[in-house]
Amino acid sequence: IRNCSFKGINNLVLAVDTITLVIGLPANLLALYTFIQKLKQNAKPIDVLLLSLTISDLIFLVFLPFRIKEEADRKWTMSRHFCPVSNFVFYTTIYISTFLLMAISVERYLGVAFPIRYKLKRQPKNAAIASVVFCVLCMAHCSVIFSVEYIDHTNTTDKVNLSKWNTCYEEFTNEQLAILLPVRLEMFVVLFCVPFIICCFCYINFILILSQMNISPKKRFRAIGLSVVTLLVFIICFLPFSVSHVVGFIHWKNPEWRQYALLTSTLNACLDPLIFYFSSAALRGTFNYLIRGLINRMNLSCCWRIHMPWQVTNPQINSSL
Repeated sequence: IRNCSFKGINNLVLAVDTITLVIGLPANLLALYTFIQKLKQNAKPIDVLLLSLTISDLIFLVFLPFRIKEEADRKWTMSRHFCPVSNFVFYTTIYISTFLLMAISVERYLGVAFPIRYKLKRQPKNAAIASVVFCVLCMAHCSVIFSVEYIDHTNTTDKVNLSKWNTCYEEFTNEQLAILLPVRLEMFVVLFCVPFIICCFCYINFILILSQMNISPKKRFRAIGLSVVTLLVFIICFLPFSVSHVVGFIHWKNPEWRQYALLTSTLNACLDPLIFYFSSAALRGTFNYLIRGLINRMNLSCCWRIHMPWQVTNPQINSSL
């Protein structure tokens, strides 16, 4: 029964990771193309932030197949030196997303709370600088992965058999936990709680201000939709995984369910395009253009098959004529 349960959970991880890759990759590539074109025409801070978030998601998706391979093999079969690199990129991009979502909420709030003053001072380069700062901050915290993986085990009785690397960043010695768990608790506060609190403040006030403004219902609905979607993404994607840091610190161990809490964080890469859709008129235009083109092609194909059935069913005779 235990083996069946493990196999079922393993298949769930594979399914979620595969769905995220299949949906997230084309959606983020579409967003990447749209935001690059938008920046060439008329760069705005929100476009820089959305482009940064797209790049972060794409880097995450590039490394996702290695996690899929690990789950398919049910063990780590790649180089042991690639293990910390893969996890470093994996977790760093996750936390970069929290800060970029926070920055998007701040930009939205300032745009409605101080429309004239902020419009005069906002510059795309400030958004680019903020993105770099977020990246450095997250990389600095996630660098603990290298410290833990390459810790010197010669002075401890709780040794790890370095000849058996069947797992990657899952099993830890007491010496490793002494370094890792306090850093994870700090990551919960700095990389999750702070961005989430700021997001809640900005979007709640954003909605309150919009409710008092004389704007069209369509714009109000879109703005409220952006706020709700962003907060839901934050809660669904980042809360379970972040809570595992606190639970692990309290019980002083690596929670066994931690890798399954990571599933919702993985889904973030295919949920972010929803935020892009609400946030960017350019992306909505590109998406709608592609959908109309696809529908037109389908209609033309159907009409061709209806009006020329003889040529379709008799390709060899048609070619001889």
